[in-house]
Amino acid sequence: HVQLVESGGGSVQVGGSLRLSCAASGFTRSRSSYCMGWFRQAPGKEREGVANIDSDGGASYADSVRGRFTISQDNAKTTLYLQMNSLKPEDTAVYYCAASIPCLPNWNETRTYNYWGQGTQVTVS
Repeated sequence: HVQLVESGGGSVQVGGSLRLSCAASGFTRSRSSYCMGWFRQAPGKEREGVANIDSDGGASYADSVRGRFTISQDNAKTTLYLQMNSLKPEDTAVYYCAASIPCLPNWNETRTYNYWGQGTQVTVS
């Protein structure tokens, strides 16, 4: 079965950087038929889409992170990354990796994704 395991979270000062990783395994279809994304959830708030990478490698970003965050994947497409620069206190949240199999529209909606990781905490202060 599909497993997504995030890592790389932690505490960082305002203006600092972190890189999150998501190790993906258990895909039975060609990786080219998946989309993957990053979401985050702050205390008391709904889970929101941060970034998405589609089956062709095209990236989408939330307005709040565009220009600061970069989503990417390794050549084997088994690891998803989120490079986060110029971090702000409002970026503090639990960050989740998610997979949409097959790729569906509306990348920033949680209902699009059918697999989720356990989350990793990012704290900016």
